[in-house]
Amino acid sequence: MKYKWLSAVALVTTLAAGVLTAVVLATSQDNEPAPPPEATTHISATLTDDESNNIAVFSDVSPSVVFVTNTQLRRQMFSLNVMEIPKGSGTGFIWDEAGLIVTNFHVVYRANKITITLQSGKSYDAEVVGTSPEKDIALLRISAPDEKLKAINLGDSSLLSVGRKVLAIGNPFALDTTLTVGVVSAIGREIKSISNRTIKNVIQTDAAINPGNSGGPLLDSMGRLVGVNTAIFSPTGASAGIGFAIPVNTVKAIIPQLLKYGRLYRPILGIEILPLTDYWAKRLRVKGVAILSVKEGLPAAKAGMIGVREDRRGNIHLGDVIVAINSEPVTNEDSLLSLLEQQSPGDIITVTTLRNEEMQEYEVTLSSPET
Repeated sequence: MKYKWLSAVALVTTLAAGVLTAVVLATSQDNEPAPPPEATTHISATLTDDESNNIAVFSDVSPSVVFVTNTQLRRQMFSLNVMEIPKGSGTGFIWDEAGLIVTNFHVVYRANKITITLQSGKSYDAEVVGTSPEKDIALLRISAPDEKLKAINLGDSSLLSVGRKVLAIGNPFALDTTLTVGVVSAIGREIKSISNRTIKNVIQTDAAINPGNSGGPLLDSMGRLVGVNTAIFSPTGASAGIGFAIPVNTVKAIIPQLLKYGRLYRPILGIEILPLTDYWAKRLRVKGVAILSVKEGLPAAKAGMIGVREDRRGNIHLGDVIVAINSEPVTNEDSLLSLLEQQSPGDIITVTTLRNEEMQEYEVTLSSPET
């Protein structure tokens, strides 16, 4: 019996030691420091101020941007059925809630049908209100509910300076509305319009302007219109970092004229002109525009200016050759018309001419084209 009791005590002791060892091991494991968590890369969702501005401008202005489709009618050779042939596409923007749309003239040139598609996807046929090939501007109108039309906010292009941020919204290559961002690279540039007239004070930007962007808005960082994208300079026809936009201040001056007259409204001198040939320019030692004839009762005739005349022997004599207006040089027809476009009917201008190898000055009161 004593042997059995000792064996039982030994067994209990052994079991107790095992339990104690297990508790000690468990406690030791619990007290060990946990392994460090695996490193996790966190990508911040915070936007820069510039990114936030880009997003805000695009979100606010894109509803004012439209897609312009130019369609021409062609008659099939054998069936003589008339077909609509897509001529091209471009961009425009909503000028006011009355349905006026502004785009480039070359976007709608020779169109038989013009379609405007809003951001909602709704399309409307457009009528041409007026065009200015000289400035590459066209004014269209659609009949759409006011609530569907959000007019663009107008800025002031005279406040632009080189280095200012600008944003271009358009439909390049007929894609949906896209945004490109850049800076004003230069101001006061000159480019030729489709009518071969010089457009002055053009904005140059490095914001990508591709085919299809034509007629779209160039915006400042406040989302205000500062220009109308009109052209790129590229040997391949794609954006090469040099884009041009017609300043909004030029557009502001043109729109009322297109609304009232359907064309660019220019005060008149009342003359027919004759560009000087190289022979006469060298002989007279001046560059200018010769007056071929003056129209009776109009400003030039009233001021005493004269045109080309023939004497009794049949010899031809030049009359007045215009060399300057308000001290600004006149070198050809383009420069003469550009200077007149800056004036209004009733303005008094100083016209400098060369007549009989002597300089003359005339004070001329400009009249309306309706005179």
